[in-house]
Amino acid sequence: MKRTVLCGAGRALAHAVRGIGAAVWQHLAVFGTAAAGALAISVLLPPLVLSLARKPCDYFTLNPWLRSLPHYLVSADVPLGQRIAFLPNLALFWFSSDNPWGVEWGVAVTVADLLRFLALALLFGAYLALWVEVRDRIRRAGRPGPTSPQGGLAAALAGVLGFSTGSCSVMGCGAPVMPVVGLAFTGLASGTIKLLSAVSAIATLAVVLVLSLGVGYFGWLVDAAARSQARGAGGGRRPATP
Repeated sequence: MKRTVLCGAGRALAHAVRGIGAAVWQHLAVFGTAAAGALAISVLLPPLVLSLARKPCDYFTLNPWLRSLPHYLVSADVPLGQRIAFLPNLALFWFSSDNPWGVEWGVAVTVADLLRFLALALLFGAYLALWVEVRDRIRRAGRPGPTSPQGGLAAALAGVLGFSTGSCSVMGCGAPVMPVVGLAFTGLASGTIKLLSAVSAIATLAVVLVLSLGVGYFGWLVDAAARSQARGAGGGRRPATP
């Protein structure tokens, strides 16, 4: 019984992956534009919020130490475990704003941040490419479906706004990461900052989970439609579409 369930889940996953690949290939422009836009939002939204709510950004830089990174990674003088632990927290670049007493605010993008941003951007791009493919198939079939234009746009908007609850690395705020919406506030109690950090982590996980489920479901639909169309063409029957 367990083996049958695992085999069924494996086949469903394979069908979903095949459908995702077909939809992304068919709509590369949609996928690329959506992924690039989502990545830009993830990187630029925190300094934009802080610039509007607190003080305009007046400094941006790439980490000058990055030129030494290859030598550090292959150095035999540093234990391998230390190098592995160091890499995720390495700041790649940061935005900041100064005040007469020092740093007003700063937002850094670490290796871990960038990987998270890329994963979310790829998921978001795949979701939109799949949604367009399913919508087009429904239109070609000449019948209504569960993905109306309004529903797709609402889902896309929800996905974009989901990034605004995601966490980012903040310098000088008393917490390693905070949600974007919390960056505009100053003078928060330490307990509130910890709560915002926890909410941020949960919200990011929720966005990843919802997008992953949506991408998997649409991928399965697209592959099921392709298989039905192939069977219909072989047997002279009308192809089925999702």
